Amino acid sequence: MNAPTPWAVQKCGIPMLGLVVLVILAAGCSEDEGLFSPTGSLDRGAACLIAGDRLHDTGVPRDGIPALSDPEMVAAEDPAADYILENQRIIGLEVAGEYLAIPHNILWWHEIVNLNSLSTPLAVTYCPLTGSSMVFDRSSVRGVEFGVSGLLFSNNLVMYDRSTGEDDPSFWPQMMAGAQCGPQSGEPLEFFPATEMRWDAWRRLHPSTLVVSPQTGYARDYRRYPYGGYEGVNNPQTLYPHEAFDPRRPPKERVLGIRAEGGGGIAFPFLALDSEGPRRVVHSEVDEVPLVVFWERDSEAAVAFIPGSSQGPLTFQVLEGRFRDIETGSEWNLAGQAVAGPMAGEQLVQVPGAFVSFWFAWATFAEGTEVWLP
Repeated sequence: MNAPTPWAVQKCGIPMLGLVVLVILAAGCSEDEGLFSPTGSLDRGAACLIAGDRLHDTGVPRDGIPALSDPEMVAAEDPAADYILENQRIIGLEVAGEYLAIPHNILWWHEIVNLNSLSTPLAVTYCPLTGSSMVFDRSSVRGVEFGVSGLLFSNNLVMYDRSTGEDDPSFWPQMMAGAQCGPQSGEPLEFFPATEMRWDAWRRLHPSTLVVSPQTGYARDYRRYPYGGYEGVNNPQTLYPHEAFDPRRPPKERVLGIRAEGGGGIAFPFLALDSEGPRRVVHSEVDEVPLVVFWERDSEAAVAFIPGSSQGPLTFQVLEGRFRDIETGSEWNLAGQAVAGPMAGEQLVQVPGAFVSFWFAWATFAEGTEVWLP
């Protein structure tokens, strides 16, 4: 089954969320796993910095949705990689010159992939209910691995760390990028730059990429999206009641969000970015720091960069269908690499903390956000 195209307006049927829950439970729980009540551990006096009425125990036991640790990686052309369709989305990252792709197909079923054998220990995370793709540098929290707690905070994945013991874990809502309950409350997570885009687009940019093999040790159908029509851009349904939908954009439209230091931030909606052509450049700023967003329709991706190089600030435009800087006329690709012209070989720096999510979730976690529109 194809994953729904995330940036095009769709008229999807609304799935029965009870069925969604059953799918998750059936996928995650084995016969010998007892039901763990994550909120029970919170009731024993653990410090919490978040509102309890937005915290939900799904009934899925801790690790009932099993996070992966160092899954097998294969080359893009390996037959094992054919479980990913061309138009399906991946989280792509570069670590010490090596390119890696973590497909949504894997993350629909596991939500967290811990990578321990790289030069930087990472947690690649995706919440299917909020559409949020976030990669964290675990070296900032002593390299601790994360698992899926079974809790949701405002419908968002709540991770738990495995360093403080089974009886007293800390809980880390993904979109808050930090511990909010338990012994580590208040400790932040550092972002690691990553890009969410189509699988075929990532391969064009990085043909030597490795990708997670479907041989994970779990019996999952990684070709199948288990949430029915949930991703439909106009579908307002969420697993737990949502406080209020911000009407400025469709609830499940994907946006590239960048937080401001004191709260809020700015969101770049995919439909708005796509409204005037196959490529677009947007210059903006957050906290008075300049940034530039590249949008590419064929990749279904938006990426934010600091618009500067070894030769100083740069101004970008789309000229003859290409990303070009005005100062030198050099051509750049979606990865922020100068591929032709005087700047060839230069690499733009990605904006720290920029990530993709559904609009309803971004508006909830970045209250007061601005919305970029053409």
